Amino acid sequence: MKTINDLISLNNKKAIVTGGAGYIGLAICETLLELGATVSIWDNNEKACLDRCCELNRLSYTSKAHPCIVDLSNENQIKQSIESCVETMEGIDIIVHSAAFVGTTKYSGWVAPFEEQTVEAWNKAMSINLTSAFLIIQYAVPYLKQSNQASIIFISSIYGILAPDFRIYKTTEMNTPAAYTASKAGLNQLCKYFSTLLAPQIRCNAIIAGGVWRNQPETFVKEYIKRTPLQRMATEENFKGAIAYLASDLSSYVTGTNLVVDGGFSAW
Repeated sequence: MKTINDLISLNNKKAIVTGGAGYIGLAICETLLELGATVSIWDNNEKACLDRCCELNRLSYTSKAHPCIVDLSNENQIKQSIESCVETMEGIDIIVHSAAFVGTTKYSGWVAPFEEQTVEAWNKAMSINLTSAFLIIQYAVPYLKQSNQASIIFISSIYGILAPDFRIYKTTEMNTPAAYTASKAGLNQLCKYFSTLLAPQIRCNAIIAGGVWRNQPETFVKEYIKRTPLQRMATEENFKGAIAYLASDLSSYVTGTNLVVDGGFSAW
């Protein structure tokens, strides 16, 4: 029987992390690198992507991070980036889709009252949050099938399984756009679809992330915590265990699962 150290090891594995220059992206990349995987960091912000790779490569990991500047709303760039990653890393074993239009994304018609949310913002969010996941997997499948430990992980949200509680946004300028919830719900179902379509060679799971503390208004934080049994918001570090589990052979008999990491927010 394999040891836990054997099961969790990602030595010689090659991973793609979309949104790797973001907050949760950092936790994901650190986890994969620490476990031995080589990581291609995908982001549309060139400076942030390059800085993130430099930051990670200064640490004492045996594997390295590589930058990949890509606009996930551009199908051709996605296809070219998959091909480039295969050439650079000599394969793909793990894909973590973390990039998304979120509540802090600056885009006209996005974080606004429902009456002011635009079709343009809806379509842009769908292309980043959902359509890109479909395209990335479509182009990566031939390479994932060559792996003996292929794992796809989608970073979803509690608002893909729950309706937003708009009461917690009162007295703030924060909001959850309709397209965010719809795209994350779609991502959860896409996970289920891929888990059966791509089995048994490739596993696909989603992490349902709760709200992460990032200096939100005090009134929002207080209301959010009232709804959370663990009485705090998440930190990026709280997702490392879920990533390590789903990316490695610790979860070799797990596919089609939505792993909820929300401090109990969805429990009541």
